[in-house]
Amino acid sequence: MLLSNGLRILGPVMVMALAAGCGAAVPAGGSVPTGGSVPTGTSVPTGGSVPAPATPTAAPVVTAAGCNGTQVLLGSGFPEVKGEARDAELWGLLFLRAPPPLPRGEEVKIVWRMTGEGPLRVRATLADGTAAKPAWGPEEHGGSSWRRPGQEWGTGFVFPKRGCWKVELTRTRGSGHVWLSVK
Repeated sequence: MLLSNGLRILGPVMVMALAAGCGAAVPAGGSVPTGGSVPTGTSVPTGGSVPAPATPTAAPVVTAAGCNGTQVLLGSGFPEVKGEARDAELWGLLFLRAPPPLPRGEEVKIVWRMTGEGPLRVRATLADGTAAKPAWGPEEHGGSSWRRPGQEWGTGFVFPKRGCWKVELTRTRGSGHVWLSVK
């Protein structure tokens, strides 16, 4: 193919440009990472590089399943909530078989990640003063594959009534809350 300025674009370069426009990316340094391979049928221009295959990542979908401003994020795994916090960042991972709201009268496992310092204290209350005591936890986790900032703890709650529950988390330095809808 010839452009008006007389520069020739080679077929392989066109393939690479089209692939880059479709989500593939050339890693920093412009070459295939160590251990990478070239897909069958792909030609590599001399002195050129091959785009790395794109890794699909599903963007989380924000739902209206939360209450009082807490948004529930649905992605490829369990639903997440991002809390409001002071001197900290707060996330919750809801171990549910179905999208929220949370079930009433059943134990729900929630894993928390929170920045800050010190041990974690958790409490859940309704506006009428009803409290849901933790069935267990908070139990500090050594780590997991869930990637959010802060240290990780697991809790188990049984919410006795329907409503919009405020779950408050405090550390020596840092505090926050999320609102969880229970059906």
